Amino acid sequence: MSRAQTARKKRANGVESRQRILDAAVAIAGERGYEGTSIAAVSAKCGLPASSIYWHFKDKDDLIAAVIERSFETWLAAFELPGEDSGTPLERVTAMAGNVAKSLVDAPDFLRLGLMLALERRPTEPRGRTVFLQVRDIASQKISEVVRTLIPELDEGAVRVITTYVVAGADGLFVQREINGDAVDLKAMFELHAQLVHEAATRMAARGSQLVQPVAD
Repeated sequence: MSRAQTARKKRANGVESRQRILDAAVAIAGERGYEGTSIAAVSAKCGLPASSIYWHFKDKDDLIAAVIERSFETWLAAFELPGEDSGTPLERVTAMAGNVAKSLVDAPDFLRLGLMLALERRPTEPRGRTVFLQVRDIASQKISEVVRTLIPELDEGAVRVITTYVVAGADGLFVQREINGDAVDLKAMFELHAQLVHEAATRMAARGSQLVQPVAD
């Protein structure tokens, strides 16, 4: 085997090991939460020695941050507004909401772990919490872009209000599913949430337009 082939094999093995570690961390954190997750437990789950985990990640917090980042990337890939040829603005945002919900069902880790960390206050802020707040800002920006695209008549104040409401509602629906499991159809709930928000935003835009219309002579 050539030196180049050996190097490629090492890289491939390194990537595979990293994914195994992340998958194990997801499973452990899903069962035990942030506090109950340990390098020893992740090592036992993935079958790799702790030294391998520390080769990829500085500590548990670095590992949890990586879990959040990987899950967020999967979620973000689903966050695309269908094109104008896909239907009305309402149909487009409903389809997007359904895709986002499906991605959360398939890869819920960034939101599940992130919400746990976001609600905690520690003397030293975990990197996982910092990463979650950063990716949450990215998500909010994406939502704001969608609102501006679909309802350009809204001013920036209204866009911020709608964005905050969308995020808060999505959090609540996700938590409800975490509590009640498959009894909550997250896709259907997200689609309903998107439809109600679209209706509210459309009304807000109409009221704003009425306020700026010139008074007839």
